[in-house]
Amino acid sequence: MKRLLLLAAAAIFAASCGSSVVFDPESVQDAPEGAIVHMEPPCWWTGMKTGLQLLVNGPEISAYNKVSFEGLAGVSVDKVTSADSPNYLFVDVKIGPSAKEGQGWLVFENAVGDKFKYPYSVGKKSGEQKESFTTADMIYLIFPDRFANGDPSNDDMPGMQEKADRNVNLGRHGGDIKGIIDHLDYVAGLGATAIWCTPMLVDDQDRESYHGYACGDYYKIDPRMGSNALYKEFVDKAHEKGLKVIMDIVTNHCGTDHWWMKDLPFKDWIHVFPEFTGSNIAFSTNMDPNASKYDLNLQESGWFVPSMPDMNLDNPFMLRYFQQWAAWWIEYAGLDGLRVDTYPYNEKEPMSRWCASVTAEYPWINIVGECWTMSYPQLAYWQAGAANVDGFDSHLPSIMDFPLCEALTAAINEGGDNPGWGRGMTRIYDCLSHDFVYADLSHMMTFFANHDHGRMGDTFNHDPAKMKIALALLATIRGIPQLYNGDEMMFSHVPGDDWSDGAKRIDFPGGWVGDAYDLFTPEGRAAASARDAGKAWPSAAYTNAEELYNYTSKLFNWRKGKTVLHDGKTMHFLGRDNTYAFFRYNDADAVFVYVNNSDSEKTVPWEHYSEIAPASVQARNVITGTPVTLDANLSLPANSVLIAEFAR
Repeated sequence: MKRLLLLAAAAIFAASCGSSVVFDPESVQDAPEGAIVHMEPPCWWTGMKTGLQLLVNGPEISAYNKVSFEGLAGVSVDKVTSADSPNYLFVDVKIGPSAKEGQGWLVFENAVGDKFKYPYSVGKKSGEQKESFTTADMIYLIFPDRFANGDPSNDDMPGMQEKADRNVNLGRHGGDIKGIIDHLDYVAGLGATAIWCTPMLVDDQDRESYHGYACGDYYKIDPRMGSNALYKEFVDKAHEKGLKVIMDIVTNHCGTDHWWMKDLPFKDWIHVFPEFTGSNIAFSTNMDPNASKYDLNLQESGWFVPSMPDMNLDNPFMLRYFQQWAAWWIEYAGLDGLRVDTYPYNEKEPMSRWCASVTAEYPWINIVGECWTMSYPQLAYWQAGAANVDGFDSHLPSIMDFPLCEALTAAINEGGDNPGWGRGMTRIYDCLSHDFVYADLSHMMTFFANHDHGRMGDTFNHDPAKMKIALALLATIRGIPQLYNGDEMMFSHVPGDDWSDGAKRIDFPGGWVGDAYDLFTPEGRAAASARDAGKAWPSAAYTNAEELYNYTSKLFNWRKGKTVLHDGKTMHFLGRDNTYAFFRYNDADAVFVYVNNSDSEKTVPWEHYSEIAPASVQARNVITGTPVTLDANLSLPANSVLIAEFAR
């Protein structure tokens, strides 16, 4: 009797929604165990612009190619496509404007009428209009496996190939999501307002899986990092601390141990060659009018490395998969932005459509692409709105400023009074003189290193003065600053190693129980600095930890409220004596930065700046908090930087 009443109520509800058919779940058996191995995306939402195309994977599932969606008014199957492999179906699901959220069922039927059902949930899109990362932010880059081990119980997980061993530089060390959550106060205290974590999705390669860039499952957080639910909790807790979260995603390649590599849906799902063929990394072929199709094909189709198969985005099902994958994580986790790895390795036209799809779904979102080139015009080519001769528009809002990264580190390392023509601080002047080629300077990520670079302790030969100059420039130059975890204390590589990537991506001291130092705490930084004082590297690796952390924290906490650095203009002045001066300014406010990268004291040539400042200005030294008079009598010690703010 109770069941009849429930069916009657359902019939009334369905009729009110314009449907005359009621689905009785008990009329169709559940999917037999193992019939559906993967259903991606695992759920969806009403109100989405991005169309839903389900990748359904299971043994001989193509025989069940009569598919319907039952149990939710306004949700129906629009089209079913078989793949090259009999173990896949691609099911286009239509979610109408009046669709109801809840759990429905996909019903699969074969030619002889055998049926089974599989549950599928449809929620309601949040509709939240957020602010993505902007020039007002400082992005803190975290390498999760090497940041902090908050949950040692997940270091080794059943079914996962690589185990944790901190003695293996190219192996897993056990850092995880819980470790990041535990140290959100540290990140916020540093002055950061956003977090970019390198990938935390499943990477089940048998070695070097610690970096996460060889994805094994696009819809699942690696169990050694945590779970999907914990990742969502991390995003929520970061938001509570005033921190935005940027997800690092890879559309160019997966890992050879991705679950689909044993049975590809389509023969052209990835780029296939008779033998391993690497990319020629000739990014110029994308815009070079003289480039051959042969070279262009190698650039975008060749594999990144032997363990990372190159995805074929010219396959429309592959492209659709990635478009909705990005939308799924933004909606599921409440993300604030995306970073796209190895951007120019992708086929450019499909990736343009990918960017357009994601930004159409979330017009507020910022996406930054890793376009690793030192050529100014080639980098500018990849930014949305670029005035490209060939008419190409990437629809990629932001780009990473690799030319500035190179100029910063090279310039600071070329000390002395006469570094040579075009060297020293002139490099930064020359770099920023190319700003005219970019479509939008406010959408450029600035940095002096990330997880693919050497550690700053090594780069600057453990010189804290050079580190302070780099930090000062990062905080004040135009763009969106990004700082790699540990560079705020000038980390160095693991001693005795051959400079492998694993040695550069060192563990953050204090992130593991039993660490000799805890650099996450003021007491730990003070103790490490005192203990290492007077010693030589590597024993003195953390001599300057306390000093540099305090410098960084003061600088970037000040920057948070300094809007002239977020949206002000730049005027800079050329010096041939290894100095560099610039102003960030608007009608009411100004910040003056003067770098003396030479080995001698320099008098600031204030009279050169008369077009933007009067003969004498009362200002405030941002770092010391003390008054400073900006005029022709001002001098600056060797190897130092002045940041001064004043009202115009």
